[in-house]
Amino acid sequence: MDQDAVRALYDEQLRREARPDGPGATVERVGDVVRQTGPAHAWNGVLWSRLEAHTADRAIREQLEHYTALGLGFEWKHYDHDGPADLAARLAAAGLTAEEPETLLVAETGGVGTAARPPEGVELHPVTDPAGVELVARVHAEAFGTDASDLRRRMLDRLAAHPGTTAAVVALAGGRPVSSARLELTPGTAFAGLWGGGTVPGWRGRGVYRALVAHRARIAAEQGYRYLQVDATGMSRPILERLGFVRLATTTPYVHTPGR
Repeated sequence: MDQDAVRALYDEQLRREARPDGPGATVERVGDVVRQTGPAHAWNGVLWSRLEAHTADRAIREQLEHYTALGLGFEWKHYDHDGPADLAARLAAAGLTAEEPETLLVAETGGVGTAARPPEGVELHPVTDPAGVELVARVHAEAFGTDASDLRRRMLDRLAAHPGTTAAVVALAGGRPVSSARLELTPGTAFAGLWGGGTVPGWRGRGVYRALVAHRARIAAEQGYRYLQVDATGMSRPILERLGFVRLATTTPYVHTPGR
């Protein structure tokens, strides 16, 4: 894989030319910044920027003013190849808070093993209705220890408006949801996104996550997507690298909450 070429394609298709990721959201380019604005439960933030030292502070201030005027929190999704070199420090100085960095990993769909199956006693079920969404939200809350209310609403929105663009799956063991994940398909691009893969404590290390990756890779291949991309945590990165994923960048969410 030519990692520089794939990184440039990723930046073009999923950042600079990004499309709204759900109903009620809009993506616009304002100067040298591309941002998404939507309802409070949607993802709001900066997807891409092309800034220089003399333009960065003004651009950051303009995004703060934009989202603050709407009463929205937002995320500036910073990649380590974005300019200027001190952009992260400028975001922090403006009052945005850095969360845990993640690694942008990419693999060619045909190069990811798709034969992995879930361990004995575990069945994979597609998520096609609100009851399935509720199972995903339960896994998310237990696996990551975070509130899943916004995720639940976003999934319900997309299920109603664009049912063919998200392929979510939940793993059940004895009827209990123990793992879940999403595959987001972006028409007109080369990339299918792996999101939200999480397994509850007690079921980790048994091959469930690997089976969910294989399941989604099969779907992406059937739909004609060349690449799989994922923002990997430190927990999932080693598994994905063993499956053939390679690093394109480190990405850090810089977040701003209204009133802070």
